[in-house]
Amino acid sequence: MIISGPPAIGKTTIAKGLGEEFGLKYLSGGDVLKEMARDQGFETDRDDFWDTKEGMNFLNIRKVNPEFDKQVDQKLGKIFLTEDVIITSYTLPWLVKDGIKIWLAGSHENSAKRMTMRDDISIQDALEIVKKRYDENKTLYHKLYGFNFGEDLSVFNAIINTDNLGPDQVLEQAKNAVKKYYDSQTITKS
Repeated sequence: MIISGPPAIGKTTIAKGLGEEFGLKYLSGGDVLKEMARDQGFETDRDDFWDTKEGMNFLNIRKVNPEFDKQVDQKLGKIFLTEDVIITSYTLPWLVKDGIKIWLAGSHENSAKRMTMRDDISIQDALEIVKKRYDENKTLYHKLYGFNFGEDLSVFNAIINTDNLGPDQVLEQAKNAVKKYYDSQTITKS
């Protein structure tokens, strides 16, 4: 199972909730990438690493050297195919064929509000970070793999708009999408 969506949309919260519901181990593509950043000398201990100046600096390095992202995606792809996991990833939905893939949609403003609560920063700073991360990632992934992050959603089994919904409501919709997917797989195999 893969959860994707723009920065600060609630991917981790929903993935962990689904992991508990369906007995799946949670794995974050961002955490695997943070390990690589740490190996490059970056201080990655903060939960909000990607929203810091250090995180943005590592993003600039990734733009020049796409090997970081390719290695993470290869590792995640192997884990996805061999283990019962739920993974949060920006790219994996476009790179693997099987499994359920859920896109969490929402406005930059919604993501920025979530970030202000999570990271204790101003709404203006959060909005600037969200837009920059989204645009930079979109450019990076198009250059690296040729897909349009956030635009080509044809690879997803479910799209959930998180605007005007609380985490529990989003999680409930995600659970229903997973159950519907599993039910359709059972019918197809019969």
